[in-house]
Amino acid sequence: MKPIIALALHGGAGPIRNSDTTREEQHLGELLTVGEAALLAGASALDVVEQMVQALEEAGLYVAGRGSSPNCQGEFELDASIMDGAKRSAGAVCALHGFVSPITVARAVMERTPHVMLAGAGAMLFAAEQGMQTITDPATHFTPISRASANTNELAHGTVGCVALDAQGHLAAGTSTGGVLNKLPGRVGDTPLIGAGTWADERVAVSCTGQGEYFIRAAVAADVSARMAYGGASVDAASAGALADMQRQGGDGGLIAIDRQGHVSMPYISHGMRRAARHGDGRKEVGVFR
Repeated sequence: MKPIIALALHGGAGPIRNSDTTREEQHLGELLTVGEAALLAGASALDVVEQMVQALEEAGLYVAGRGSSPNCQGEFELDASIMDGAKRSAGAVCALHGFVSPITVARAVMERTPHVMLAGAGAMLFAAEQGMQTITDPATHFTPISRASANTNELAHGTVGCVALDAQGHLAAGTSTGGVLNKLPGRVGDTPLIGAGTWADERVAVSCTGQGEYFIRAAVAADVSARMAYGGASVDAASAGALADMQRQGGDGGLIAIDRQGHVSMPYISHGMRRAARHGDGRKEVGVFR
């Protein structure tokens, strides 16, 4: 029997400032092709997730990595997390300054320390000790996609993420963000919080995007798995239910999820969500609006 593989990417949900999303859709489609080829060649879900999120961080098209916006003091604080569903291991960084790829630092936390999360100065010290690529000139490295004059509430949710199912039946998830524009120094949203913005286990892999505070209060990512485990819900029903619980508290956003059978779910409660998927049956889709 031919192994099942599946892959999904997101470049953020929420208000889409520029209605022309051609560049983002093209980029997501290109990455989907690269990720699919890697999975078909036998790459692990974890490796593909890191590779895809790295590319999303580097693109400068989303509120993550190069496209991140500064906080209210003009500094760039980045967050990321990654989770290996096969081992239920995870790594995360938050309020990270000065390093090119937060997702790579997060994976190093997972694999090279006994911890799950490192923050601020500790995360930066660890990244430096691990020889992670540094940002030498923030002024030229960052290309914020959000207007400097925008209010925090006007910011399009631009978190990036990836979930994957590999040929060995293993699931993984990763998420990265620069957070919201003009945020208070030290503000941390759902992205680096395992169970809120990212989750992967033997049932499902999930990456969320939206108003982080609401995703934290609803523990959205882990809630998807819980609904599947305790209630026998499908990945579609579980994802929709977890988002609805978040929405009842006043938030908006979306998520991508893949179950062990290769079923992909990409619901969102917002105007649009930049997304792409290679379903377990081979179907592909790329889109922003409904």
